[in-house]
Amino acid sequence: MAQLNLTLFVIFLSLLFSFLATPVEPSSLTRHRNPKTMAYIESSCNGTLYPNLCIRCLAQYAKSSLNGPQHLAQHALSVSLSRAVQTKGYLLKVAKELQGIKSNKREYLTVQDCVNQITDSVEQISQAMKELRRFNQHGSSMNDKMLWHISNVETWVSTALTDASSCVYSFPGHRMSKRMASIKVKAMNVAEVTSNVLFLFHRYASTYQKATMTTNNS
Repeated sequence: MAQLNLTLFVIFLSLLFSFLATPVEPSSLTRHRNPKTMAYIESSCNGTLYPNLCIRCLAQYAKSSLNGPQHLAQHALSVSLSRAVQTKGYLLKVAKELQGIKSNKREYLTVQDCVNQITDSVEQISQAMKELRRFNQHGSSMNDKMLWHISNVETWVSTALTDASSCVYSFPGHRMSKRMASIKVKAMNVAEVTSNVLFLFHRYASTYQKATMTTNNS
């Protein structure tokens, strides 16, 4: 029964944090969303592992037109960075609270490992954003330098996803305190939005890679 209650608690927290972490727009701004942009966001998010989360996160950018997958990837990275920074801040706060409690040494060490992993995720997502800006500065013509930038972005985002997932996996599925369950949910949210980023960037980059193949074959 205790394990069932904890599982339900984790599910509840996951849903709650997902909604709370997504900015709530005033009804007037919601009415002013660009229908075409919103439809494009929904269509793009359908291929992700977490489409509903993807749509909720990116809906805030639907008030104006988007310049295709380029802007979508940029916005998705911004969301991922914001979630990672928020989670890092929460983890640092919890780690500080646990540091002086001898009976919670195991929890402290687990949280401290998570702090390191999410801190790495923040740095990697930040690097990916810088690399994406460099990639976008090269225009639409594909060359070896652009392929290098694509590889760099994919590497940074993939590594950020691995680190966030490692934090999630460090918590067992049972016998967790509510505090540990909350941390797991927050880290899971970082992993999920970062997973969506990876898909959206793959989609963006593939348009250039396909263009290169077409040019080489012509």
